[in-house]
Amino acid sequence: MPRDKSISHGKVNQAIKDEFLEKGYEAASIRSIGARAGMTSAGLYRHYEDKAAMFDAIVSPLVSEIRDWTERHIRQKYEMAVRNKDGGGLFGETIMDLIKSVILPRKEEFRLLLNGSKGTRYESFVHDFVKENQKEYMRALEFFREKGYAVRDVSEGEVHMLLSAYLTACFEPIVHEDDDEKILRYLDTLEEFFMPGWLKIMGVN
Repeated sequence: MPRDKSISHGKVNQAIKDEFLEKGYEAASIRSIGARAGMTSAGLYRHYEDKAAMFDAIVSPLVSEIRDWTERHIRQKYEMAVRNKDGGGLFGETIMDLIKSVILPRKEEFRLLLNGSKGTRYESFVHDFVKENQKEYMRALEFFREKGYAVRDVSEGEVHMLLSAYLTACFEPIVHEDDDEKILRYLDTLEEFFMPGWLKIMGVN
């Protein structure tokens, strides 16, 4: 927590977020962040040790929420696959729910993650997220096949290609659109387009 009691931590974080949103991580300046917060660079360092820590403070809570949601989603799908042999409800919750419940309320932080993170440990977030989900999806396919689902035979390369296209498309409205109503409409269109294909691969229809 900050030792400088004259400036609220929330005001500092807002100044940090505004700077990164406007300039991206690499072009952002400690001096400029301090000016936005109405304090010196030295005062800013009482809150965070360096620029990397500042960026991390803004985006890491969202990254943690995304990973927590994904882990819970995976566990639920395995449980549902065992309970519902006909595939009923298997895709009751999708990546669209992650976007609507976790990402959309923090779309500024998500834009930073995707567009302003060059030079940070988050700069390959989408690629890393695809790879993580790709490995898990291949394990899930084998699991569902063993449970009797008519799973299609797809290679890991094909899964990587499909997941990259799917996640990139799903993230696009968040990155480029400010109107939440439009974002939700775009997400509904994407779900209608992609979901039949995922269900077919999983052997659900």
